[in-house]
Amino acid sequence: MTAADVHGVRDPELPGRLLAAERDVLIPLLRGRPEEDFAVRTCCPGWTVRHVVAHCSTVLNRVVERRYEEDVFSPEANDRDIAERDGWSVAEIVDELERGMTDAGPVIAKTRGILDAVALGEWVHAGDVREAWGEPGAYAGAQVGPALDLLAWLSRERGLLALHADLDDMDEPLLLGAPSGERPPARYIGDAATLVRLYAARPLTGTRYELAGATEAELNLFG
Repeated sequence: MTAADVHGVRDPELPGRLLAAERDVLIPLLRGRPEEDFAVRTCCPGWTVRHVVAHCSTVLNRVVERRYEEDVFSPEANDRDIAERDGWSVAEIVDELERGMTDAGPVIAKTRGILDAVALGEWVHAGDVREAWGEPGAYAGAQVGPALDLLAWLSRERGLLALHADLDDMDEPLLLGAPSGERPPARYIGDAATLVRLYAARPLTGTRYELAGATEAELNLFG
């Protein structure tokens, strides 16, 4: 059973599986790049790759230490956390990220869905890094299926507009959001990576897709 099961049953182990699987491919990628590559700018305003990695490692460290009251995930807290790691080496930041991606899953599983978005956000940020470096698989790759399951669950739990997604690279359509009975589900036709970009408010330059019955802003999961 997945987080996007037809009965709407949450899979508490899914976030941890997504983090662990992404860890196994992301950490070697990070360790294999020279330090100067971490100064490359990402699509996150004002953030380099180093900033993104430091943000991700900090958030997961807070989860592991069970310091995840709402204000610690604010933009101001993110900036403070990144600044605190200014004196760290890249290797130290990547080490912290690896520990967090390993240990956060069991903690997230026990939060009844409250922190599920953290795992999806970390996976999206891994896509930000890949895109900044021109690496393949940004917002896609081997873990896009579990990521979409988690996205479907979160979009339903947050009451986003219902949307039927006909994905070029998947056999079955995906239902996201929560049907309200007040308006028909929107319709998306395109690939999975672009769908993730829409829900994560990532740049859409160079993409091709069809969206009917909704605006891009209505699909923003993290806004």
